[in-house]
Amino acid sequence: MEEETDIMAVKIRLTRLGRKKLPYYRIVVADVEAKRDGKFLDIVGTYDPLKDPAEVHFDAAKLQSWLDQGAKPTQTVKSLIASYAKPGEGAAE
Repeated sequence: MEEETDIMAVKIRLTRLGRKKLPYYRIVVADVEAKRDGKFLDIVGTYDPLKDPAEVHFDAAKLQSWLDQGAKPTQTVKSLIASYAKPGEGAAE
C-alpha cells in the first residue's frame, strides 16, 4: 500500500526589485514553477544587500506558518534566516 505524502510545491525564495546595479529583494512564497519575478503567494520579508550591514526583515509568524505547511526555503533564504533570525523567532528547518 502506498503512503500518501502531502508535498507542497512551493518554495520560499527571493524575488528581485530595484533597478540596474541597485538590487533589493523580497522574500516570497512562490510556486516552484513560477518565474523568479513572477506571481507569488505571499510576501514574508525583505532583504537589502546594499546596506552596511545587509538589512533583512521578515514576518516570523508568516514564515513559520509556511514552513509548517511544508514550504521549502532555498539555500540563500535558509542562510539569511539562520544569520538574521532573532532568538525566539522561527528558524528554517
